[in-house]
Amino acid sequence: MRILLISSSYNGLCQRAHVELDNLGHDISITLALSADDVRTAVALFQPDLIICPFLKEKIPEDVWSRHLCIIVHPGIRGDRGPSSLDWAIMNSEKEWGVTALQAVEEMDAGDIWATATFKMRPGSKASIYRREVTHAAIRTILETVERIESRDFVPEPLDYANPDVRGQLRPLMKQSERKIDWEVDNVETILRKIHAGDSAPGVLDTINGEEYYLFGVHEESRLRGWQPGAIIAQRHGAICRAAINGAVWISHLKKKNIDKVPFYKRLLGHQKQLEFKLPAALVLGHTLDDIPESPIDPLYMENDKTFKEIWYEEENQVGYLHFDFHNGAMSTEQCHRLLDAYRRAVQRPTKVLVLMGGTDFWSNGIHLNVIEAADNPANESWRNINGIDDIVREIITTENKLTISSVWGSAGAGGAMVILAADKVWAREGVIFNPHYKTMGLYGSEYWTYLLPKRVGPVKALELTETPLPLGMKKAKAIGYIDEILPDTYEVYQAQLRQKAEALAASPDFGRLLGEKRERRQRDEKAKPLAAYRAAELQHMQMNFAGKFYGGEVNYHEARYNFVHKIRPKETAAYLAKHMRLDMARFNELRQPLAY
Repeated sequence: MRILLISSSYNGLCQRAHVELDNLGHDISITLALSADDVRTAVALFQPDLIICPFLKEKIPEDVWSRHLCIIVHPGIRGDRGPSSLDWAIMNSEKEWGVTALQAVEEMDAGDIWATATFKMRPGSKASIYRREVTHAAIRTILETVERIESRDFVPEPLDYANPDVRGQLRPLMKQSERKIDWEVDNVETILRKIHAGDSAPGVLDTINGEEYYLFGVHEESRLRGWQPGAIIAQRHGAICRAAINGAVWISHLKKKNIDKVPFYKRLLGHQKQLEFKLPAALVLGHTLDDIPESPIDPLYMENDKTFKEIWYEEENQVGYLHFDFHNGAMSTEQCHRLLDAYRRAVQRPTKVLVLMGGTDFWSNGIHLNVIEAADNPANESWRNINGIDDIVREIITTENKLTISSVWGSAGAGGAMVILAADKVWAREGVIFNPHYKTMGLYGSEYWTYLLPKRVGPVKALELTETPLPLGMKKAKAIGYIDEILPDTYEVYQAQLRQKAEALAASPDFGRLLGEKRERRQRDEKAKPLAAYRAAELQHMQMNFAGKFYGGEVNYHEARYNFVHKIRPKETAAYLAKHMRLDMARFNELRQPLAY
């Protein structure tokens, strides 16, 4: 079928839907819902058999949904309606939630139901549940809906609140008054639930030192205590710890309220930047934390205390597991330095296999664009940041006393999608999406990708992956050699298989031979071309990018970073997504050809 995806952004769910439907052989085009006319144009040019909206905040024009079958993917159980579905589910401590694929009609989320899937809720942020459980359930409903449409004999179920199986209801947009934390009354569980329900947007509005901020990234603390609820009692790696009536919580990120944005063109004219975007809490609060004590933690401290920790380590049966769960997968210079230190210490542990676990939402997305944007000199901070990641990659590549595995549960993009290739083996979850390209950010890229990527997929495929900014699904990734193994999409099963396979590798009678072959390959590669030469060539390009020179003559890194950090919507859907625009241009070019006599 010709399927048009209409989405408010090309987010993780839209990318996953794109990959899955493409794998089934459907003809896919995508348009961002930037305006009603953009949607109408895409429909007119592509003439789809079916329209699917994986992530849509806007309303589809009536002249589109009345003439075409439009399926809305709603993150709620049957009968649930409204823009704050998952927020209310978290706030109300729902035990089970779901995703519903329903037909677009005049009344929002009230159309006939084509498919639905449910899942058990877990403690976690809205963003995390969306990326894991909601996305998994949404793909099930999308594929089931497409199958039912193709069968031509399925009749969708009208929404009927008299049906006892329809447990949902119309819920309003959740307001800040309903999210507000009362530090003198709310216990730790309530605070966690409120911040989780607003993460990653819109956050929870709160007051610190007389200023208003949105709170993000909450973690329970099991040991520290304070006398005054709401008071900041400690800080660690950019996060702040605040006392509650029955304990304490860590808050990792803040965004200041009511700061005027300075447009990019004014920044070029020397106007002072304003930090009106999400940043590590300590970076936002600055010198107001000078008297707040640091609460250190050893990443190799193998206890299960509830606290804020971005890097931690565990080991069992000659296998070490190094976790690094950075907010949204972004790795700042300081985080890179801490991870490098933890990696070096983990390598010295008496194990045979070291598994790089990354994070549960993202394995890694490369350099930290928000921290770079906040720096006094973003170009210099970009340079420090990329060198910090390069140091980690080099350490992994040159590890001689262990076999290393990248265990990729969370998706990875840009530099993070290259860092995974530094390990000897790459095992990834079935539902992972990779974006192994830098072009949309105006960068050439580093992380030794010019060594690692062609070595796995060949030079031609490496060029295709980095020049065409499209997502890479696991079936294709396995077929081209980008990854070695695909593990199940269910978290518990994934973890069990990962540990079983890693322990089997450590206990294998072939371990010594495999380690010896690894060393020999590294020696041969180093003689052919030293790692330092790859790095120097990559950084030469990156230095030009950081200086403001375009990559490929199209994108300025500083402007692209500004737009990303400040969430500036694009003016049009990118040509590599909008197949309908390419088809239209092809027809236009055909008409321009002279007639043959």
